[in-house]
Amino acid sequence: MSSKELRIVVIGGSAAGPKAAAKARRMDEYADITLIQREQDLSMASCGFPYYVGGTFDDRNLLICTPAGIVRDPAFYGKAKGIDARVETEALAIDRTAKTVTVKHLPSGERNTLPYDRLVIATGATPVCPSAPGFELDGVQTLHSMGDADALRAIRDAKQVSKAIVVGGGLIGFEVCEALRLAGIDTTVIEKTKQILPFLDPDLAKLVENHIRANGPDIIVGNGVAEFLGEDGKLVGVKLDNGTELPCQLAVVAVGVRPNTALAELAGLEIGDSGGISVNDCMQTSDADIYAVGDCVECTSLITGHKLRAPYGDIANLQGRVAGQNVIREGSARFPGITQTGICKIFDYTVGFTGLSAQRARELGLEDIETATISGLDIPVFMGGKLLIGKMVAERDGGRIIGFQCIGPGDVSKRVATIAMAIRGGLTVEDMVNADLPYAPPYSLALDHTIVAAHVLENKLAGRMQGISASEVKRRADSGADCFILDTRSPQEFDETRLGIGETLIPLGALRARLDELPEDKDREIILYCKISLRGYEAAAILQAHGWRNVKVMEGGLVAWPYAREK
Repeated sequence: MSSKELRIVVIGGSAAGPKAAAKARRMDEYADITLIQREQDLSMASCGFPYYVGGTFDDRNLLICTPAGIVRDPAFYGKAKGIDARVETEALAIDRTAKTVTVKHLPSGERNTLPYDRLVIATGATPVCPSAPGFELDGVQTLHSMGDADALRAIRDAKQVSKAIVVGGGLIGFEVCEALRLAGIDTTVIEKTKQILPFLDPDLAKLVENHIRANGPDIIVGNGVAEFLGEDGKLVGVKLDNGTELPCQLAVVAVGVRPNTALAELAGLEIGDSGGISVNDCMQTSDADIYAVGDCVECTSLITGHKLRAPYGDIANLQGRVAGQNVIREGSARFPGITQTGICKIFDYTVGFTGLSAQRARELGLEDIETATISGLDIPVFMGGKLLIGKMVAERDGGRIIGFQCIGPGDVSKRVATIAMAIRGGLTVEDMVNADLPYAPPYSLALDHTIVAAHVLENKLAGRMQGISASEVKRRADSGADCFILDTRSPQEFDETRLGIGETLIPLGALRARLDELPEDKDREIILYCKISLRGYEAAAILQAHGWRNVKVMEGGLVAWPYAREK
């Protein structure tokens, strides 16, 4: 078959579909390419919806335009790309034997049959909606489409809503929470599980929760929405699982998405155990002439090999590019899998992650792991450095890095990106301890945050340091455990703020002269810390050299303590 005869149909016009169509065109100037989109808009920057709602920018066309400011409408696709883009058109059925797609133009009801030689399914995902009664009430919203974004922006601009509920404590939920709060709306986030941001380990999630509360919103965890309450068809409140009723005029549901696989299932394509369309690393489905990309497919974890779903815009674009190339030159591009990397802004905090948290690793059966939590600045204090709190996760056997989380007002993105590539490259802790990263005071400390995390993890793996988490220290203190807790900061720091859990103050500089104040029993547990636990680590080395055998450092120090303090 010559390229002039090649007919390509792409179903779905959000992110992955347009990318596949555009790549196919760049690969073959003469192919007949048709793009089908059920909505009115094409190639929407859906990750920008919360920022449009929140007023970061006011021109909605910025969500659907090129970097040069040209709106990506059907005329643009026709003239610039040579692609027949049909909006408000729904794909109804795929006939794999006849190799046709039946489509319906929604405004007119007209149906047509489009022949294809290669088909790309990019049907995306649909918001998961709670089964609670009252979901249909006026005032209950999702934020998934341009229509949703327009509706929420109109609510914001009207300034008639005083109280809002966000259902779901994930990335989108908190981006919406910030947008509403910045609009002056009293906002509460409801999360059914016991912690927010499930990709973080609990200690870090609690720190983020504290930061959000400090900026105004309330957060309720371990409780779900049992009912949306209404009067005359309008939302007036929500009832929680424990019976609490909260008044509100707006509820935004952000509890996740499920893949749109109905069209693929109807066509008899294989669906994976994760619920997404099953594809190989060329993005081919169980039918070699049909490809699938984006939120509707399942991916492969590069860490565990497990199948999972990753509804992220960057992944959708990467997969679209691979499929677009392969529909022209089969097998010439591959998408091997993902490390699961993400980032979001929550007020003046950034929350980033890549790979597995320790909690998730253990859920997947990876028990033989070690972690290191550190606190520090992103750049030197004389350059206006800001706090970062990071946690690295690695396998004990071999030291392969499998996860990293980082939070704080500092430059989180750079650190997460660094470790994302380390994980993708299969690097170990030993590889990272001497990593040659760019250094100058405006950009980094001499030893970057990621390298320090690797140093701490190396010390732990080698047995030179025993760490203990803030949550475990809190548990020991609350239970009255027989441990000696030692604060190694200065008296001035101690007077300004302290944990208030029965700790003893001995500054690091005075420690060698005051060893007689420590427990005589050299096997008694001693827990040390300072502001970021660098002095705590140095103090631990002193104690170990003087014969104490059960010495632990509270990782991350006082700034990573997510609980109440005495001052």
